[in-house]
Amino acid sequence: MPRIANLIFAGVVCLIASMLLVAVWQSGTRANTHAAPEETPQVAQLPSEATTTHPVIIRKPSGPPRIELAGMDPQGRTGSVACSTCHAVRKPNLENVSAATLDEFHQGMTFNHGKIACYACHNPDDSDALRLADGKSVAYENVMTLCSQCHSKQAESFAHGAHGGMNGHWDLSRGPQMKNNCIDCHDPHAPSYPKMVVGFKPKDRFNAPLDDHQDHEGAESHDDH
Repeated sequence: MPRIANLIFAGVVCLIASMLLVAVWQSGTRANTHAAPEETPQVAQLPSEATTTHPVIIRKPSGPPRIELAGMDPQGRTGSVACSTCHAVRKPNLENVSAATLDEFHQGMTFNHGKIACYACHNPDDSDALRLADGKSVAYENVMTLCSQCHSKQAESFAHGAHGGMNGHWDLSRGPQMKNNCIDCHDPHAPSYPKMVVGFKPKDRFNAPLDDHQDHEGAESHDDH
């Protein structure tokens, strides 16, 4: 019996010790939980600047073309008339397909724009406007819409800035872009741009004549003497 009593006493002591250890561990965990969190480094945030997008400015013609009169009045003044001044009282001649068939007006005009006829681009119902391939009227100010329906590759390059003589800024947040209109560089009746052949090298630091050429000659002459 004493042996059994000793074993029971030892078991009770171990149980009490285990309970004390668990209590101490739990109190430490709660202390760590309520402790002040470790401070993390703060990165300075710059104030966000409002991004301003500048426009893409494309030059446009002021309006329908006007014909300058050759004669002058007694005061020496000249005038100009709109296309509709004459075409409004004349029936459109759809058989005119080239400058060679013009027997009354616009004679001597240079025309080299494929095999299209006059009224393929000019509106026969409104001579102060143009017309698209589907017959819709388009103002002269929007002539690029007319050009783009056939010259799609050039229009795509124009949109990306590789055609049209862009000036200004690629980054529109720094400034605007300015582009030419098609007819600023191309004659609509003969749009082919003349080929340019560079007949001389551009002057730069690589092909400039050497300044010390005469110095070498002088050194050689001095050695001969």
